[in-house]
Amino acid sequence: MVHLSMLLVLLIGMPIGSSAAPGRQEVFIREFEIGRSTQGRPINAIQIGNGPRKLVLVGATHGFPEANTYVLSSLLAEHFRANPHEIPPSVRLYIIPLLNPDGLALGTRFNARGVDLNRNMNTNHDACPENNWSVTVQGAYGIVSDTGGAYADSEVETRLIRNFLLDASAVIFYHSNAGNVFPAACGHTPSSTLAQQYAQAAGYAYARYWEAYTITGGMHDWAGSLGIAAIIPELITGTLPEFEQNLAGVRGVLEAADLLLPPLEEQIVGGYAVPAPIWRFWRMHGGIERFGPALAAAEQKADGVVRQHFANTTLVLDPKYADTPYLVQPEAIGRNVVTTNALALEPPADARIFAETGQPLFGAFAVVWEIHGGSEVFGLPISGEYTALAADGQRRIMQRFERVVFAYYPEDDRVRLEPLGWSQYLREQLQAAPLVHQFR
Repeated sequence: MVHLSMLLVLLIGMPIGSSAAPGRQEVFIREFEIGRSTQGRPINAIQIGNGPRKLVLVGATHGFPEANTYVLSSLLAEHFRANPHEIPPSVRLYIIPLLNPDGLALGTRFNARGVDLNRNMNTNHDACPENNWSVTVQGAYGIVSDTGGAYADSEVETRLIRNFLLDASAVIFYHSNAGNVFPAACGHTPSSTLAQQYAQAAGYAYARYWEAYTITGGMHDWAGSLGIAAIIPELITGTLPEFEQNLAGVRGVLEAADLLLPPLEEQIVGGYAVPAPIWRFWRMHGGIERFGPALAAAEQKADGVVRQHFANTTLVLDPKYADTPYLVQPEAIGRNVVTTNALALEPPADARIFAETGQPLFGAFAVVWEIHGGSEVFGLPISGEYTALAADGQRRIMQRFERVVFAYYPEDDRVRLEPLGWSQYLREQLQAAPLVHQFR
């Protein structure tokens, strides 16, 4: 038997190529980097197949203590690279062998900032408050610790996997060691069905939920809350990859892919259908409270780009950014804002100054910007703080960013987004070609 440490040495850096069985058409295969860890280590993915249903396998979320899941995921990648025709035409399979490379390198369960990545997700979207994200978490061996992160989705690794799953049908997160398979906990039927099929095919026990302790901020619960079928197979041991069992589990899923991997479904917001990736982005970054309702139906351009107006922003889905953090982004309409009768405010000496724009960020605006998406969602600051008339007619402290405008409401101590989506939508309607009137 090959020892775990030997397998790690053998698998690190293995090249991924394309292959085709004799007489068969070549199946699409590629290996690429989805991002970097806290300490700058690459996080890689392997894609096999190019079907419409995206299935993602993720290993080593808990770094070194669960290194056997890294070995397992790497072996699965090598198997399907060598046998790509096991992937049905309706599926594109992605394998991320090592989500927490820093934890593996540092010999810890946590990432380089001491955060448990499987307790760091924003799980407040579902109807089960018991799994909501918390700083204080329960972990292995009954240990309670403040390792949930400073806030939900605070870690770069968490945000990478969150963005990568925007257009996924299903995800399988490998952990160890309990010998069972359990789904997203809040009654998500596609997750439960997927877990039962995987458990039966792999020979593991099926569990309705993790019974040892309460998981808060779990990746599977986050995914389930956004309509992604999500399960956790727990390997029996903490040392062996249990390859044959889990290969059987994945094959069981692939053989019933059209039944087990739910297609992406539009959601209704403000009376309009919203494509699933846009809806997931909208919901996970604040939904109605932050972006407001949809104002019109989504519009698709000839190049496949989809735009949809919401009250406070315009969201854009660009397929050329698939499998990157930029698949869905707010449009940079903050740059178009013209302020009148604005009075600039002096920033404090300790304000953060952005080298790219020369503008400061501090106080309540800095907190909201950091916690709720940073430059990926709001863009960089393109003004300092100033007072001006807000959309409600009141003079408020405001700040412009590339994609939004923040306004501070002291009456409830909240930061809100100005309705730039409304402005953009109305401007486009006015600029559209006028309707031809018919005279009878």
